[in-house]
Amino acid sequence: MLLNINPGYMTLAELRDVYRHAVKINLEEHAWDDIRVSRDVVDDIIARGKTVYGINTGFGLLAQTSIPADQLTLLQSNLVLSHSTGVGRPLDDDVVRLIYALKVSSLAQGHSGIRVSTMESFIDFINSGIIAEIPEKGSVGASGDLAPLAHMASAMMGEGFARLNGKRMKASDALKKANLKPIILGSKEGLAFLNGTQVSTALALKGLFKTEDIFASAVVAGSMSIDALMGSVAPFDARIHNARGQPGQIAVAPIYLDLMKGSEINFAHHDCKKVQDPYSLRCQPQVMGAVLDLINNAAKTILIEANAVTDNPLIFTDNGDVISGGNFHAEPVAFAVDMLAMALCEIASISERRISIMVDPKMSDLPPFLVENSGVNSGFMIAQVSAAALVSENKTKAHPSSIDSIPTSANQEDHVSMATYGARRLDDMAFNSATVIAIELLAATQGIDFRSPYKTSEQLTKYQKHIRNYIPHYTVDRYFAPDIERATIMVLAGDFSDHVINILPSGSN
Repeated sequence: MLLNINPGYMTLAELRDVYRHAVKINLEEHAWDDIRVSRDVVDDIIARGKTVYGINTGFGLLAQTSIPADQLTLLQSNLVLSHSTGVGRPLDDDVVRLIYALKVSSLAQGHSGIRVSTMESFIDFINSGIIAEIPEKGSVGASGDLAPLAHMASAMMGEGFARLNGKRMKASDALKKANLKPIILGSKEGLAFLNGTQVSTALALKGLFKTEDIFASAVVAGSMSIDALMGSVAPFDARIHNARGQPGQIAVAPIYLDLMKGSEINFAHHDCKKVQDPYSLRCQPQVMGAVLDLINNAAKTILIEANAVTDNPLIFTDNGDVISGGNFHAEPVAFAVDMLAMALCEIASISERRISIMVDPKMSDLPPFLVENSGVNSGFMIAQVSAAALVSENKTKAHPSSIDSIPTSANQEDHVSMATYGARRLDDMAFNSATVIAIELLAATQGIDFRSPYKTSEQLTKYQKHIRNYIPHYTVDRYFAPDIERATIMVLAGDFSDHVINILPSGSN
């Protein structure tokens, strides 16, 4: 697919497409003029012999060191190679694609001073399908994501490693196979590629998109659990939520009612004597509504950052000023991903409580551990234990990354955001939460099966059948892990997002 980038105006829907699919990038025509004028300022500074940080000086604590004009290309090359210090596993292709798109948008806004030819080469590199091998660890989220972005730039220069068509090889070989020449960076260009929050923001976007799909799946799972447990729909009455006024709560409550509309199970127990359901059933609008508000707030910050110019120094073409500042500090991203971490924790936490109810015959009025002939069969007994383990692990991982800092670069960079780690840890948390929701979906589907001959609603039946197309009813004990894995894949693929996508940030553009 083709992504037309209008620098500074990308939408979450467009970025979700980049996350989901391989893309080719095209830059809107007006951006080329902005790039050209910005570069003219850099060329004029060099021609006049003026000393300006980032153009003809050293970096960080070495900013006072002037660099002769004949060594400016060497300076940029040395900068990239010396900063390529990342460690750990390579970032996934989906994250690297997002980094590419974000970096193009940032560099093309006319504040970075790169050459038109360099931008053309960068876009050719992206469109060739080469995935730079970027180690996941080594950034503190200020001054930008220096080490990981250096690995991206190194691959463009033919250094380090890359993947092409899924095969790992030397970056130089990948360039040859793609009929591309290594990029030779000019003055200011290495610094422009290395400075910026694109890695932490790309990881944050991935975390956001996964959180959205998990949220949507959790609403479906929670609705199915209500039917499996013969719960009440009264707590979802719009009048309750309008009386409180919380926007997420007001938005999500009617989705539950829509999903459960026409359920024979619900109608069958309309006059039952049960007065109230446990909180994990009846407080879903309050909890998931608050989660939705967190997701929306985080998404707003992350989208702004995705469209931001975050390198340093910045060039202002109206008067030729080159100003050093701190847009590379990723504190906004750090706060946003901490919010998403809390959201993931709560989605899984309340889901695990519903699983616990369903396996407990004293509370569920279902067979113990959701299986016939329990005792011989253990059914969902340890699946609930696994869910509990994942919920507890998430609590530790959700400790705010944004409150940590460590001085770097000989105390020149003495306060950092830790946004890159904060965003990266969302992937593990999302897997944990998705797995908990997957277990709930299996348990709720099993519970609904046991309510036969009564049927659930038409909407939930669709999801019930989708699950049963891949995962059969649990009749006797079997090797359970593949069922959970299959359901987790369905959650992360967005299979349960149809009814919720319109209230989620990336579905409303």
